Amino acid sequence: MVNIKINGVEHAIEAEADMPLLWAIRDLVGLTGTKFGCGMAQCGACTVYVDGSPTRSCQTFIGDIDGAEVTTIEGLKGKVTETVQSVWAELDVPQCGYCQSGQIMSATDLLASNPKPTDTDIDAAMSGNLCRCATYHRIRAGIHEAAKRLEA
Repeated sequence: MVNIKINGVEHAIEAEADMPLLWAIRDLVGLTGTKFGCGMAQCGACTVYVDGSPTRSCQTFIGDIDGAEVTTIEGLKGKVTETVQSVWAELDVPQCGYCQSGQIMSATDLLASNPKPTDTDIDAAMSGNLCRCATYHRIRAGIHEAAKRLEA
């Protein structure tokens, strides 16, 4: 059994220690906002925060994070998150939307640590998040707009 706090709620997860966190979140806890993309930590669709750091949940085993605090897209809160989500909707950042939970997790983390990111900063922070619809220009514009609103 592994004890993990997910979005502030303690969960005693009965599963093999090598179960990917992604499947524990989706299948055992029932939170489906975190998506399966590639299964190799290459696309970012499965991004969650583990103890505050963006982490690819498809390659993070629950046995390795016993006692950790996990935040999923459903549990993401605060001014930065609300601003990013609002801008995403207003600018129609997503096309199909499949990758967007991971994009929002990474964008929120970037803006929380760097309130005035340059294009280079954005590209570096978002480089592990793939968008099959190629809305990268809208993602970058969304991050810049969110940064402006947060500064105001």
